[in-house]
Amino acid sequence: MVYRKQVDADGAEVRGPACLHLRSKGMYVTGLVDPTQEGSMGDGYCWCNRTQNVLGPDDQLVDRPNCQAGRGCFQQVI
Repeated sequence: MVYRKQVDADGAEVRGPACLHLRSKGMYVTGLVDPTQEGSMGDGYCWCNRTQNVLGPDDQLVDRPNCQAGRGCFQQVI
């Protein structure tokens, strides 16, 4: 999978816990990150484990910046 450093609309890196149901291909692939490609670890494709789709239960796009606390369907990991 491709995991990219996610940034919000202001260009700040997205941090904080993501939703328990956020999935990406990178979660299932092992390997090392190419150190010459700083900040890019994947293609950014994500899906919701609840819907098995790129749209969450609220019919909104699933991605790292949006699947955080405050979203109606968000579930904390712990």
